[in-house]
Amino acid sequence: MLVNGKELIEEFDLEKAKASAGSEITVCACVHKVNDMGAFSFIHLRTARYVVQSVYDSANCSDSMEGVKEGCYVKVKGTVRAEERAKNGIEIVISSLELLHKPDYDYPLHVSKWKLGCSLDINLDNRGVALRNPAERAVFKFQEGVVSAFRQFMLDNKFTEIHTPKIVAQGAEGGANIFRLDYFDNEAFLNQSPQFYKQAAVAFFDRVFEIAPVYRAEKHSTSRHLNEYIGLDFEMAFIDSMYDVMAMETAMLRYMMTYLKENYAPEIAMLKADIPEVNEIPAIKFEDAVALIKGSKSKNKFDLEPEDEVFLCEWAKKEHGTEFVFVTNFPSSKPPFYAMDDKGDPRTACKFDLLFRGLEITTGGQRIHDYNEQLEKMKRQGLDPEDFKYYLDSHKYGLPPHGGLGIGLERLVMKLLGLQNVRQASMFPRDLSRLTP
Repeated sequence: MLVNGKELIEEFDLEKAKASAGSEITVCACVHKVNDMGAFSFIHLRTARYVVQSVYDSANCSDSMEGVKEGCYVKVKGTVRAEERAKNGIEIVISSLELLHKPDYDYPLHVSKWKLGCSLDINLDNRGVALRNPAERAVFKFQEGVVSAFRQFMLDNKFTEIHTPKIVAQGAEGGANIFRLDYFDNEAFLNQSPQFYKQAAVAFFDRVFEIAPVYRAEKHSTSRHLNEYIGLDFEMAFIDSMYDVMAMETAMLRYMMTYLKENYAPEIAMLKADIPEVNEIPAIKFEDAVALIKGSKSKNKFDLEPEDEVFLCEWAKKEHGTEFVFVTNFPSSKPPFYAMDDKGDPRTACKFDLLFRGLEITTGGQRIHDYNEQLEKMKRQGLDPEDFKYYLDSHKYGLPPHGGLGIGLERLVMKLLGLQNVRQASMFPRDLSRLTP
């Protein structure tokens, strides 16, 4: 296709290349590895998604291979031929080799190895190089699939995508776990959640979703916590109960797993990912879950501890044959203040968590839409409604019954891929001690 007199540059397409066996193609790529076989050389080309084998032989190519090594960027022309012994079933017989760029330094990591073979800290300190390793970068191609599936499901179900501020006057969750910053002559915060804006938006869009950063100033240094992560959020109007939100998430996850299998098979195979079947997801009330957790060392019975989440997921797999479980009806005295109290049992709130493979990946529920009810709950939790004037304007002028949820993208990817640390699912993680690279 010509645009303004220029042919658009195309990225390498494996399926198109396979279909063009016997024809000449052009590939721009990074040299992933060179195997010198004496009479000829294998040059493994790393494209944006694949590593493709090419063969250099001076009898077929008059261009010199001098200076071509791991890390160089090249433009290769050659004939495609089927080769079942090659990783992707084809190889390119090079007829033209152009060296586009040669790096000044060798890689500090073993990029061409199956695994980098270094500690997580060294990986993260050298992230710009580490992500050149095919298995490392496959995590983020797979992550793209999770985000794409979420977005497509939302759009298919008539949700409107919104983009909300990340610099705000007050936090949605309150408390100490909020980042403060100078905003000209005022104090401002990094948003903990798009919650306030999602609720405002259901008044005019009915259904909304957002994919955006979330900030939590929690002083945790664990394998499950980040201080900046990507939230997959949605909010929906005209619900009867939080169970409508739970049903929507179940349908979304079912769609997502199918989407990943259909569109991200190379990454699933490379990473040996275990993609679960999503059928009916069982739900257990918090009070019943606490009674079920016998022998738990947890002393906090207003929330679940990590070992409790592991226990409940094991229980769900044994009793219900699923790796997911909803925990509902948390104590109403516990934040957030916007969670509606259960009319049948005001001691509890219409709030739920979704646990997957031993980890909370979602929190959600039905929100308070009545103005006076929201005022009363704020006061019960020791909050001053005047501090939330603009949030309460939505309630003052009327909101439909609504609810929603937030999913931690990195946690979901971590569990789908069986990673040991959530930082492995963050391209450039931000935590208690890491602000670079």
